[in-house]
Amino acid sequence: MELVFATNNSNKIEEIKKMIPSTIQLLSLEDIGCNVEIPETKSTIKGNAIQKVEFIKNNYGLNAFADDTGLEVTSLNGAPGVFSARYAGPQRNSKDNIKKLLKNLKSHSDRTAQFKTIIALHLNGKMTVFEGICKGKITNMEQGKYGFGYDPIFLPDGETLTFAEMSLAKKNIIGHRGKATNKLIKYLNQV
Repeated sequence: MELVFATNNSNKIEEIKKMIPSTIQLLSLEDIGCNVEIPETKSTIKGNAIQKVEFIKNNYGLNAFADDTGLEVTSLNGAPGVFSARYAGPQRNSKDNIKKLLKNLKSHSDRTAQFKTIIALHLNGKMTVFEGICKGKITNMEQGKYGFGYDPIFLPDGETLTFAEMSLAKKNIIGHRGKATNKLIKYLNQV
């Protein structure tokens, strides 16, 4: 069976290839000749993941899955949320996003937050959604040099290291994307 992963991130593709059942041939957007930026115009993380999968289904007629992730900060009413990558502007700069988030949190004592990943799968005419959540808090300053995005300021509950200070293996075990991906893999192993 062929399955398109609707992403241009080659690191994500290689990571998933190692996890999915050997009966599934994973295809990238490049493999199917999709060279356009897939729209992400929905108002929710779930909506964006579904929108990406439906784009592949409607334009290429292929089974596919896509993910979308956001950081939701309690005292900011869930912001940056669906706008996490573009929080400080359309340039999608992680340093600018972190700077803006820390500035907006200066007057708040509640720094609780959660990362949420949604994976939408369209397989043989059926849409299935998988969710992964990692709860934690936003630190006062950046810590660590690994990871990407908000990792240097996100401290998962029960941990002493930010995502940017811990190994990728550890992050994948406790993190939002790993949790959602494991649910996807479990589902694919049953079909």
